[in-house]
Amino acid sequence: MVNWSLVETVFLDMDGTLLDLHFDNHFWLEHLPKRYAEHFDLNPGDARDTLIPMIMAERGSLNWYCTDYWSEKLSVDITALKAEVGDRIGYRPHVMDFLDAVRSAGLRSVIVTNCHPDPLALKIQRTGLDRHVDAIVSSHELGRPKEDPVFWQDLQLRTPYEAPRTLMVDDSFPVLESALGAGIGQCLAILSPDSQQPARERHPDIPGIHHFDEVLPSLRQRSPCHPGVEPVII
Repeated sequence: MVNWSLVETVFLDMDGTLLDLHFDNHFWLEHLPKRYAEHFDLNPGDARDTLIPMIMAERGSLNWYCTDYWSEKLSVDITALKAEVGDRIGYRPHVMDFLDAVRSAGLRSVIVTNCHPDPLALKIQRTGLDRHVDAIVSSHELGRPKEDPVFWQDLQLRTPYEAPRTLMVDDSFPVLESALGAGIGQCLAILSPDSQQPARERHPDIPGIHHFDEVLPSLRQRSPCHPGVEPVII
């Protein structure tokens, strides 16, 4: 599935790849409608029927992921509401073993996420994820989401990488297609991003795994190529 001998840099999505997407799905589909209904004295079902189409209309744009945008549009504090269910933030299976193996192999690991800096800070506080990778880049710092082909050019300026020797792991097919279009050498799809939902169908052109234990044996056979670097959030 992955030719590790050709990889120097591993780009990793966060939500649905390293962290269980259940937190985000629960927040947007259940907790936010409930608290929005309470805040504006609405029927919970009516609140959900109002919010979900509004949210889905922004899918694929930077607004879709932007805490500030939704806080202003909905007149509620999205970051504070996310903290209310922060106990649901957690790792997906085998993630720690995978990140340890990436570091042991001497590969550079960079989280490349569409997550807004505010919930990103909450997730780092809850998980300590920043201690297990070399860098973290939020698309909000670059002003465009990973789905945008230009994003990868801007990312090159922020954290230089050799595209043919880079692996991108993500649960979003549109993001992986965008990465391939930008020349990223290898892509890997996560098919079970939400522990509470059924696995997704495979992409016709991009290899996929349910959990990282499927690629751990081949990764562990790779010899270290260079020492790791100290973690930094970009």
